[in-house]
Amino acid sequence: MEHIIKSRKEDEMIDITSIIQDDVNNSKIKDGIVIVFTPHTTAGITINENADPDVVYDMLNTLRKLFPKDPNYRHLEGNSHAHLKASFMGSSCTIIIENGKLKLGIWQGVYFCEFDGPRTRKFYTKIIT
Repeated sequence: MEHIIKSRKEDEMIDITSIIQDDVNNSKIKDGIVIVFTPHTTAGITINENADPDVVYDMLNTLRKLFPKDPNYRHLEGNSHAHLKASFMGSSCTIIIENGKLKLGIWQGVYFCEFDGPRTRKFYTKIIT
């Protein structure tokens, strides 16, 4: 299933867990897996804590330090830092579906990671039994 998401900042992590769970609910599949994928080279998908917003703040802050904007990058678009962050995070994740629910830890959520925004983006879910 295709989803459109609009980021509002240059870099941010948007919790998409409820969207994925809605896809699972609508599929009526009780047991299987769901794959979440984004086709963008400057965005990513990850699973991490969604209870304390300071975790997201710390993650983004650390990624900015690890992959800073640098005028010496050779890529002419000037967004090499965003490509590096996206490769570091990855473009997909796989989640077990058990009894119709995402098999996530109590504090876990799924995030769409924007690194070159604001933009209109896509991500896909594919449910397999």
